[in-house]
Amino acid sequence: MKHLTLAVILCLILLPAVGQAADDGYGYPIPGSYDATILGTPDNLKPPPPAKISVRQLVLDVIPDLKRPDIFFYDEGLRCTLAYQDKKAPLVFLIVGTGAGDRSQKVVAMMKELYKAGYHVLTLPSPTHPNFIVSASHNHVPGDLTEDAVDLYRVMENAWSKVKGDIEVSDFYLGGYSLGGTQAAFVAKLDEERKSFNFRKVLMVNPAVNLYNSVTRIEGLLDKIHGGPRKIGAYFNNMLAKFTEFYRHGDFIDINDEFLYAVYKSKLFSHDEDGGLIGLSFRISSAGMIFASDVMTNGGYVVPKNRVLTATDPLSDYFLVCVHLSFINYFDEYLYPYFQKKRPGLTREAFIDSLGLKSIEGYLKSSPKFGVMTNNNDFILSPAEIDYLRWLFGERTKVYPRGGHLGNLEYRDNMADFVGFFKR
Repeated sequence: MKHLTLAVILCLILLPAVGQAADDGYGYPIPGSYDATILGTPDNLKPPPPAKISVRQLVLDVIPDLKRPDIFFYDEGLRCTLAYQDKKAPLVFLIVGTGAGDRSQKVVAMMKELYKAGYHVLTLPSPTHPNFIVSASHNHVPGDLTEDAVDLYRVMENAWSKVKGDIEVSDFYLGGYSLGGTQAAFVAKLDEERKSFNFRKVLMVNPAVNLYNSVTRIEGLLDKIHGGPRKIGAYFNNMLAKFTEFYRHGDFIDINDEFLYAVYKSKLFSHDEDGGLIGLSFRISSAGMIFASDVMTNGGYVVPKNRVLTATDPLSDYFLVCVHLSFINYFDEYLYPYFQKKRPGLTREAFIDSLGLKSIEGYLKSSPKFGVMTNNNDFILSPAEIDYLRWLFGERTKVYPRGGHLGNLEYRDNMADFVGFFKR
């Protein structure tokens, strides 16, 4: 299927490469925002992994007696991952970014660094991941930060009740990246009321200041490709042809770091094409979210209402429909109408405002437990939003000169700062 080929190519392009660092004392080497986001951190600039790590996969029954549609026959419960020490230690909950699972590359890297530093770590899938939508969301409609925080908190309580007899915990901490970083703020606020954990510190890595604004910027990356978002299929075929032709005419044996570095140095893809890759990757994640939500609610948005899908039904047509839906489509046609029905009088503008840190600004400004790590060229933030983070969190805001969106997450200096925040 085409989308499987796309996933393979995206994985290849997302492998690390190296570039030229600016002479500003910060050693992350890739200057471009899109390049950094796509290429990540070169292996030789990542910290070494732990010699060994004790890990346990959890499958949580978060919603007892939940009836799952046949199409989700493989979903037996919410999957979380616990890395545990053999001694008493703090436990850090980590929330991943949009569409990611509990074992995504970025969260595993964070987990390993914290484990090396002596922490227990429990990773959670995103409320936008199909596994979470099916098995842990009370309404199966992701996107409202307050309601998603309630679901995340219930998952944390459920996970803790399952493992507390097996590990000794001294304190609780919370962290998250991208959307998960923003959600961590709302989860922490909820914890102030419920006090199941009394989180001592909360770290937000590359968070969105406002979910709607950031996703609009990501969607805007597709506006710059030839033909715009409606030509996603043609765009991908063109990118794949370029990639293949470059390989055929080069002296390469494998598609490895050497090949990818050559792709990067050759400027095979234009700046707008690089941005398009990011936008397309986001659309693929969103497609899984939209499909899972629509099936679980019988919403009739993509799958005709009351149609019962079985485990053998082909899904490629639904995938193609979903990947052509923007987040703005999802927001205007599905998400906002759902919450407007629940909250009579809710305006579109008020709902957008609720999807950001400003809606809980007073709490965040007054609490010393928060910290932020982000990048000056993170394209999901406007310059005004970066300034807002500096104002909101003051000296607890760390802004790196480059790294795009999460491209420098695994860079050794960033990882040292990440772990160091919890140790202070």
